[in-house]
Amino acid sequence: MDILRGAIVAQAAAETEAGGVQSVLSSSMDWILSHISFPWLVAQVATYGPKLLGAIVVFVVGRWLARVVAAGIVRGARKARVDETLVGFLNNLIYMLLLIAVCIASLKQLGVDVTSLTAVLAAAGFAIGMAMQGSLGNIAAGVMLVFFKPFRVGDVVEVGGSKGTVVEIQIFNTILLTLDNVRIIVPNGKITEGTIENYSAERERRIDLVIGCGYNDDLKAVKAMLLEVVESDERVLKSPAPVVAVAELGSSSVNFVVRPWVASREYWNVRFALTEKIKLEMDERGFTIPFPSQDLFIHNPDAATVSQPVISARAA
Repeated sequence: MDILRGAIVAQAAAETEAGGVQSVLSSSMDWILSHISFPWLVAQVATYGPKLLGAIVVFVVGRWLARVVAAGIVRGARKARVDETLVGFLNNLIYMLLLIAVCIASLKQLGVDVTSLTAVLAAAGFAIGMAMQGSLGNIAAGVMLVFFKPFRVGDVVEVGGSKGTVVEIQIFNTILLTLDNVRIIVPNGKITEGTIENYSAERERRIDLVIGCGYNDDLKAVKAMLLEVVESDERVLKSPAPVVAVAELGSSSVNFVVRPWVASREYWNVRFALTEKIKLEMDERGFTIPFPSQDLFIHNPDAATVSQPVISARAA
């Protein structure tokens, strides 16, 4: 009996609930039929149709442009040999930022007030920018290095107080390799803030040597010998012509400047070879290369007079 009574009560409750739902649906349909009509629909389409169509066009075209811009930046990053993981991250980040801007423009086209949303996004962007100020500065500097190309991979440069061969230009840092094979990582921001010296930018470089000879040597003979040594090296360029001239009358020597022009890639090889050959030629021809010297005097307090110099020492 209890089971039968419970079933009857449950069925009655279900019928009551079903009746309530039917009542709500019936009321809703009555409201819709009383308020929505064909002329009303035509008026709504005429009012909001152009805005909706414009919003759709803005969204579709904007999303296409966002993909094109992101793809272009990614291609530039890959040409600069940026790490592939970083390229993927930049692609997603740039595309999402542009897509957010497109969505805001679409909502504005619909007539939605986006002032509050824009203010929130601007505040969030400002906070993120302040937190990543240094990193963002390095990114901006990296983009400048990639597009303006003050140097390329393989160039010998001096940047940020470091000198070496450029191995890689990354989005945050530039990697150099010194002549003694030390790897140096220089932040891009530090590079663009300072002076960039690119030793490989020009095809030709001038070697500057200063060679001294004694005052008793024949200056014309020394000059002829220096010019002969320079011109005998096939790597020295004929134009511009090398310069050999007396630069100054020093305290202990007559100093010549020796300035030949060579291809940039041959700079150090020719410089080392000329320095060695000039020294050998001066020795062979009897010319002197003066170096600082000093006389040492020994004073004997018991002696009546000061002794003459007894030791002559030369310091290289």
